[in-house]
Amino acid sequence: MTTRAMMSVCAVMSLMIPAVATAQTDLATDVLKADIEAVLKSPDGGVDRQISVVDIGKLNVAVGVLHRGPTRDNAGPTTAIEHTQVTEVYYVLSGSGTLITGTAVVDREQISPDSEIVQVAVGPSARATFQDQGNQVREISSGDVVVIPAGVFHGWRDIEDHVTYLSIRPDPDRVLPAGYLNPAITH
Repeated sequence: MTTRAMMSVCAVMSLMIPAVATAQTDLATDVLKADIEAVLKSPDGGVDRQISVVDIGKLNVAVGVLHRGPTRDNAGPTTAIEHTQVTEVYYVLSGSGTLITGTAVVDREQISPDSEIVQVAVGPSARATFQDQGNQVREISSGDVVVIPAGVFHGWRDIEDHVTYLSIRPDPDRVLPAGYLNPAITH
């Protein structure tokens, strides 16, 4: 892990220390490699699969896993998504691609509040299309960490084979369902 990536992870974790100190329980929550693999292999879901949502006192923290296959048309516009209240911290497990982040978008449209992605994964969100300029574009690969603040649009392109990544989701407004555990996990 690069020094910059490690600093990003440490910064996010330091924001969570006061919440952990006041959590309702003194038990830790494990997300095991077997859990991640079970959720990835389950037939239900899609690209974004929530693993669990944990109440740590002053906020919830969710852990999701995402898997994206190759992008088909890298010449066209890149689709973007933003989460109004939930920050995401990506840790790339395998693969690579181009990640775009920013707020220079067109055709913004709210995602239905009844959708599973809003109800379980990331809270209130919107889709849009990135404009050609005014956003941050960078290559991301295995071992990289990216912090995407709430309200920042993000999307992928130029995925040759795949990209699989964890998404750690601090949820200070508690819009995600505390206690959620993906049905693919059997323990």
